[in-house]
Amino acid sequence: MPVAKKDQERANYAWMYGVQARKDGKERAVPEFWQEQADAWLKGFDGEPLDGAVAQKPVSNSIEAEFDEVAVNKSGT
Repeated sequence: MPVAKKDQERANYAWMYGVQARKDGKERAVPEFWQEQADAWLKGFDGEPLDGAVAQKPVSNSIEAEFDEVAVNKSGT
């Protein structure tokens, strides 16, 4: 079921605030303001991705070596 854009934005912000709360050493208790988005806040606090989020792979230090020269030259034209 599609989620309304505004609801998705609030869930994303709740998740980000949960991540920040963990970094700040706060307790794992959802603040009153985020009660409607408690699931997203807790996922952020626990370091879990939101539903539908694709896990991001970190960029490696050797990324330039991973591309062959032909592919790089084709994209520049």
